[in-house]
Amino acid sequence: MQLIPAIDLMNGKIVRLSKGDPTTAKIYEEKFGTPLEAAKRWRDEGASKLHIVDLDAAFVLGDNLSVIAEIAKNIALPIQVGGGIRNYETAEKLFQTGISQVILGALAFSDPSAIGKIQKKFGFDSVIVALDNKDGQIMVEGWKTATAMNVDDALEKYTQLGVRNFLITSIAQDGMLSGPDLQTLSAAALYPNAKITAAGGIGSIGDLVALKEIGVEGAVIGKALYEGRFTLREALQKIGA
Repeated sequence: MQLIPAIDLMNGKIVRLSKGDPTTAKIYEEKFGTPLEAAKRWRDEGASKLHIVDLDAAFVLGDNLSVIAEIAKNIALPIQVGGGIRNYETAEKLFQTGISQVILGALAFSDPSAIGKIQKKFGFDSVIVALDNKDGQIMVEGWKTATAMNVDDALEKYTQLGVRNFLITSIAQDGMLSGPDLQTLSAAALYPNAKITAAGGIGSIGDLVALKEIGVEGAVIGKALYEGRFTLREALQKIGA
């Protein structure tokens, strides 16, 4: 199981939110430095991939494209980026910075044809579909808008469209350090032709062990690292990823 440290960006700084609420933003600049410094730290601790979310873009408050470009230029790791990718042109700009994957939420649901267009130009593995869910129902646009789909519906639809990579986040658990939504993730991990990365609620190395046992491909770790619950190096040693 791949362990992927998260770098969530607002106003060019690393922040963490609780349940996706921008008013709960906590800045981690004092301990972790700039986003680039944090990226170097995760690389040096053994990360094999980085997960970046542009929260300003997600909430339509601007973007952190220059910060993402700086990280991509200086860190020789695959980088997946999500947040505010509402059209093909935005995805293209991100790929031009040197990232390897885009995470699509609202765009995947409003214009599924964009998935194939991105895959055709940037590769089959270039798209991750975000299944951010609240009580099983998929939410988009900064987690403010409910769709008519649940996680099972979405896995069925998007695997048929040729998507293999999915990021499943439980909104209720996100940033709460209270444990991941193992029930939803266990069912998703059994789905044929789908590679599941889990996010939301990870608060301990025990949570990571539980995720590995249910068979997810990866886990995005955010607040637990920034709050010092464990180090990335400790987690990698335990999980053996």
